[in-house]
Amino acid sequence: MTSTNLHEDRTFCTKYVQLAFILSSLSIFLGGLFLIVAARVAKYAYKFISKCILSTKGEQKQRAQWLPKMRQISIRWKGAFLESVEMMLSAQTCVGRVLVILVFLLSIGSLIIYFINCAFPVEHYFTDHTLSIDMSFNAFFLFYFGLRFMAANNKLRFWLELNSIVDFFTIPPICVAYYLKRNWLGLRFLRALRLLELPKILQFLKITRTSNSIKLSKLLAAVLSTWLTAAGFIHLVENSGDPWVHHQNSQSLSYFDCLYLTMVTMSTVGFGDVVTKTSLGRIFMIFFIIAGLVLFANFIPEIVDIVGGNQQYRDSYEVVRGRKYIVVCGDITLESVTAFLRNFLAQDTGDICTEIVFLGETLPSLELETVFKCYSAYTTFFHGSALNYKDLKRVAMGSADACLILADTCSSDPYVEDTSNIMRALSVKNHYPKMRVIIQIIQSHKKVYLANIPSWDWSRGDSIICLSELKLGFIAQSCLVPGLSTLLRSLFIRQKSTKVKRKGLQHRNVFDGNDYKVMTHWLSNDFVDMTFPDVCRFCFVKLDLVLLAIEFRSGVHENSILVNPSAQIKIHRNTMGFFIAKSKVEVKRAHFYCKACHSDIDNPELIKKCHCRSKSRTRSFSECCEDKKVQDYEMIRQLHKLKIPQETLYLPDREPVKSMSLGVLPISGITPRTAALVIEEDRNALLDSTGMFHWCEAVPLEQAILELKDIVFVGSLEYMKREWKFIQNFPKLLLFPGSALSCADLRAVNIRYCTMCTILSSNLRASTNPTLVDTESILATLNIRSMQFKCSSTAGEAVGRVRTLENESQPSYKRIPVITELNATSNVQFIDHNISSTSHIPGQELDLTTTFSSEAIFSDSFLDSLLSTTYRNHHILALLQTLVTGGTNPELEEQLAEKNMLSGSFNSMAYVAPRARCKLALVPLSKRLLTDSRDSFGDIYCKALDLFGILCFGLYRLTEESNPHRNRYAIARPPNDFKMLPTDMLFCVVPFGTTATSDLSVCEDLSPRRHQNHMVSSRKQNDVIL
Repeated sequence: MTSTNLHEDRTFCTKYVQLAFILSSLSIFLGGLFLIVAARVAKYAYKFISKCILSTKGEQKQRAQWLPKMRQISIRWKGAFLESVEMMLSAQTCVGRVLVILVFLLSIGSLIIYFINCAFPVEHYFTDHTLSIDMSFNAFFLFYFGLRFMAANNKLRFWLELNSIVDFFTIPPICVAYYLKRNWLGLRFLRALRLLELPKILQFLKITRTSNSIKLSKLLAAVLSTWLTAAGFIHLVENSGDPWVHHQNSQSLSYFDCLYLTMVTMSTVGFGDVVTKTSLGRIFMIFFIIAGLVLFANFIPEIVDIVGGNQQYRDSYEVVRGRKYIVVCGDITLESVTAFLRNFLAQDTGDICTEIVFLGETLPSLELETVFKCYSAYTTFFHGSALNYKDLKRVAMGSADACLILADTCSSDPYVEDTSNIMRALSVKNHYPKMRVIIQIIQSHKKVYLANIPSWDWSRGDSIICLSELKLGFIAQSCLVPGLSTLLRSLFIRQKSTKVKRKGLQHRNVFDGNDYKVMTHWLSNDFVDMTFPDVCRFCFVKLDLVLLAIEFRSGVHENSILVNPSAQIKIHRNTMGFFIAKSKVEVKRAHFYCKACHSDIDNPELIKKCHCRSKSRTRSFSECCEDKKVQDYEMIRQLHKLKIPQETLYLPDREPVKSMSLGVLPISGITPRTAALVIEEDRNALLDSTGMFHWCEAVPLEQAILELKDIVFVGSLEYMKREWKFIQNFPKLLLFPGSALSCADLRAVNIRYCTMCTILSSNLRASTNPTLVDTESILATLNIRSMQFKCSSTAGEAVGRVRTLENESQPSYKRIPVITELNATSNVQFIDHNISSTSHIPGQELDLTTTFSSEAIFSDSFLDSLLSTTYRNHHILALLQTLVTGGTNPELEEQLAEKNMLSGSFNSMAYVAPRARCKLALVPLSKRLLTDSRDSFGDIYCKALDLFGILCFGLYRLTEESNPHRNRYAIARPPNDFKMLPTDMLFCVVPFGTTATSDLSVCEDLSPRRHQNHMVSSRKQNDVIL
């Protein structure tokens, strides 16, 4: 036989053997598919025939006899056998886990045998010594395939699964090869797709437990299986050649060369040293380039991020001796971190900046990583959870100065957000009881759960910042005292100073007022036994300080903040004072003052620490307790003279006050005269059981509609029905179903006669665009403002008469006063038309605009700064809560947490202490105060304090430019020589019991029982309540 004939016989034999291998797989796959489809068609046909044709009575009886037996057999088959097989295949049993792991290991073994066989040319077929081993592996795969087929509910779907197709093109060719004693590589590279089962195997073995590790295993399995499978196909077609050209264009490529080619192609490098020559290989590369590029571009960066991110953010924090640091956890997002860093670094004035360690439960985004890199000198991010002790240990929580927990103010579910933060605080306190925790929460009734933590200690500085309580408190105070929110924000919130050109006297005054902040320091022991008004006047005249309040202590935990207390309160040793000053150096004057050394000094800047300060002796705790017993005994003796029961002046169960933010006057501070005034005022009124609110019997919702009273809620009646049970015991409320977008509804409630109209925004963000979140609030504001030009011009129908202390004979401008709450501060441009998008006003200086300074706009964005302020000094937060919310007590918190409503007390004299507190007011200059046109703020301050006990701390002045609406702006703590104008109004703290006189035009709204008429407009969820 010639060589030509030998070559033709070998080629014919090669084609014949290859066709046998391929047809074995295709015949089983297509034949099985045909049988499954035929069985399904036969099943449907049998049901149709049984229903339509077999309808005689005899056939029905025969069918009724064998149908239960068939059902019983089916139940046994599906119930006993199939259930155990399904549990085994899903690895719910030990045998099932061993089976799944064994299948995976044998698949890897079969793939390794394929790699060994790749060392030989594909077109040559030979006797393979590894064939028997591979045959045993595939026999086990066939058994596993049969189990999966029996357990499958949908046979057709199972037949077309990826693992089933892999078995079709790998098991039959091995059986044919074993029969022919010959081997052909064929499609055995498809065993590489079994690597996709690797993540499930690792989970069974509990090797991957975290989400990142599971994701990493899936990504690696997808990349490896795709890479190996593509290389196997290139190896097959390039070594075999195209069949239609009789394999003339084949080339010899090793499997490693094919791996190299596919990797170069996926990475888009394309060196060109190894290329495909066959048409099948080139067609495959066309599609593989697209798929490989998508795979490489998406999966590889994620793998690098997970591996690099885990290594970067899973380290432990190294504590540097001598440097303080805090741990911030909770809502760690781009917006919250940016706002926190802006506020915290603006308030950090120490020589060594406090380092910030962020503990986030999710990996930071690219934008957030950029922020951390910009502040890398101050910040460090770690990936972990405050609920995990190992993560707390990694960030060295035990050595931190404090733990700050941020809340997501825009959360769609405030309940979940608050409970998550409470659990974080509980976790920190359980592992580190002495750690100081400052937490933000949204709902006020969640505060009681934090106070129940055994290691929660107010005296150590543990603080709760309730955002909704403070926000609504600010708005309510703005209704009673216009401009107060702007003033308090200027005094309590520190912002980074910016160099801005000050145009006009108004902006210059506002900037000067922003320099003053509320600070605390211990009062000098030389002030002991002096009354608060005397110390207040002395600090103002001698030390150039405004003393706003003191912290009254009666033991270890019994303390409260007294704002402008009466003359009956004496200063004790080691009393903390709350001052309004520019710097800590000024505040220290009140602590360093010494009668012996500084009495003849006129310049307050010369008051420094003297050497005789060490001679003063601080009284012990036992001496303070003894003084308290004497004061209580004298108090009880005086109350017996007034025939006032002793127990009526004590808090329930005589429990010590826990909170540093309680604005409740202590027992020793209630004089008989004060108690008599409270009882006289509330003789005919009922208070709730806490003494904080006026109380009445529950009013049915139907009786609160259609009649205009003091406070009017306009909105959806369905929403108000749900909320009525929580507010039904408050007197003088009116509900009106309607909308602020309807002028007819606004006229129906006589909005022209209201003293103040408030528009509350929704807590839910209807749009992700910050410009559109306040759409309804802005439209409602513009609608109400447009009505001021349609009102009657007669004097009897004057719109918006401001009930201030000015001369009532002078009519105010006819307009409706509106306070609009905005979620996005930048949206003020749609209400204040003097601001445009191109005005380039920084966000922190929007309070200089007319709308903000005149209190026409309220934004709670500044409340985020309270977290940093509280960390610096938790007493500042306590004072702010006392001024804004009027003070709380433990019983009130417990009632709101348990009942979520108030309970009445039919003994009007039961709780005198909570009622005898000072009130914030806006007082105009009367003739007794402004006696001379040359009077300065210092003169007015001393007169108001000496004559009426009124403490002034701010000024409300008319704007300079054209002011048809009589807009005003607030000035915090004007200088002593600041010239006063007759139109100025004073922000004051008016003591309890101050009544109206003809000389001082204090109007009736200084009494807590006489309310102004308000129309409250709000929008909740999807309902508009106005």
